[in-house]
Amino acid sequence: MIRYDLICKDGHEFDGWFSDSAAYDKQAKRGLVACTHCGSTKIEKQLMMPGIGAKSNRKSDKPQAMTTGPVDPRYAEMMRMMRDYKKHVETHSEDVGKNFAEEARKIHYKESEERGIRGQATRDEAIELMEEGIEVHPLPVLPEDGN
Repeated sequence: MIRYDLICKDGHEFDGWFSDSAAYDKQAKRGLVACTHCGSTKIEKQLMMPGIGAKSNRKSDKPQAMTTGPVDPRYAEMMRMMRDYKKHVETHSEDVGKNFAEEARKIHYKESEERGIRGQATRDEAIELMEEGIEVHPLPVLPEDGN
């Protein structure tokens, strides 16, 4: 994977991840790379600092810091809000794991005590719950969740 710092014709800065440089070139040529702020497809790569590791004969116990371009303050605020939301839900709900759909139905039909729950549901289970009038909300998947 390769990450590019990108900028649109209006000066909005954002980043994009691509399988390789050829994938970026193909997508940009077809107008598939769009600004996350305004939707413009007139995009250019910005000058980036390469990540250069230490010499192979030098070993370090400390992990190398990765530097990136400037982060839009609105993006940083949105990420903070999503982290706060997720933490609040995790703090104030019971994790019922893969039994989420079953537990949600029990609560909805008053077969179980009312309480906040969280867990895993398949796409089909979530659709069925919503069709029954049972409120479900997916938790945001944050960048650190995949690491």
